[in-house]
Amino acid sequence: MKGNEALAEAAIRAGCRCYFGYPITPQTEIAAYMAKRMPKEGRVFLQAESEIAAINMVLGAASAGVRAMTSSSSPGISLKSEGVSYIGACDLPCVIVNVQRGGPGLGGIQPSQSDYWQATKALGHGDYQLLVYAPSSVQEMVDLVTKAFDNADKYRMPAMILADGLLGQMMEPVSFPEIRDNHSEKPWATNGHGNKRPHNIINSLFLQADELERLNVERFKKYDIVKKECPEAETYLTEDADILVAAYGATARIAKAAVNRARKEGIRAGLVRPVTLWPFPDQIIKDAAKNVHSILVTEMSMGQMVDDVKLAVECSVPVHFYGRTGGVIPAPDEILNEIRKLGGVS
Repeated sequence: MKGNEALAEAAIRAGCRCYFGYPITPQTEIAAYMAKRMPKEGRVFLQAESEIAAINMVLGAASAGVRAMTSSSSPGISLKSEGVSYIGACDLPCVIVNVQRGGPGLGGIQPSQSDYWQATKALGHGDYQLLVYAPSSVQEMVDLVTKAFDNADKYRMPAMILADGLLGQMMEPVSFPEIRDNHSEKPWATNGHGNKRPHNIINSLFLQADELERLNVERFKKYDIVKKECPEAETYLTEDADILVAAYGATARIAKAAVNRARKEGIRAGLVRPVTLWPFPDQIIKDAAKNVHSILVTEMSMGQMVDDVKLAVECSVPVHFYGRTGGVIPAPDEILNEIRKLGGVS
């Protein structure tokens, strides 16, 4: 199944009740699939008049306590950023999908990973975070959608699936969980009180500075819990590695092929692949790097995750970078050549 369509089907099976979106390549298949399937399941699909409208519809649906989702590609996510900040400030759960394309600006429709900073550090104004998951296969796009919805509800915060045009457009075998409807208790929701409880209010405006600071501090206490409970990463051939390659998403698949070829040449390379980009799996990377002499970070960008890798290892190991940008996908041979340089092989 195509990645975009598999993700959409997984969202339905995870209990998504409302989808609001706007078409943009290379994620349009998500909206098209939802347009067909959601009404058949008795759920809401609405193509908004803009990305800005779509994210504010998500805010409204999430306030009412239902599972809501939107999707877009890079420039569309930028338009949604103000609304995402409101959702974060209201402590609302939802899922936002970014199938990245090349940038900046309108850029191009080919795959890219240049929205890492935006997703993990600056998706809107103010002090807040969102969960960020980075799938590397179509099956993982399915699996992480369910996890994103569940953890968004658990921690009352927005979650993002940060994919790219390669994963969104490729086809792979995939298996799905059974359809389930989410009925978790949400006593904070603005879904009518029937005179049985006080009014619930969802709000992000606090004019008293002391009150706003108190709420921000409480929110970051929650984030500290998330940092302890949610980091995920895959390690591959790291036990005896001299060189550690760090990559996420689609690029990690290419990097794994390069690591396998390096091993055949006698170069002891290993791979660490962050699955959560926020919270970043600092300790997993630090542990994987404790016996290596070099780290190579490879991304489809000019270098963004590389900063977090340096922080994770506290600059105790030299960290090198290799990237392709603007929608150019690196080949395994390119990454292998960089590994050879670090291994002292010309």
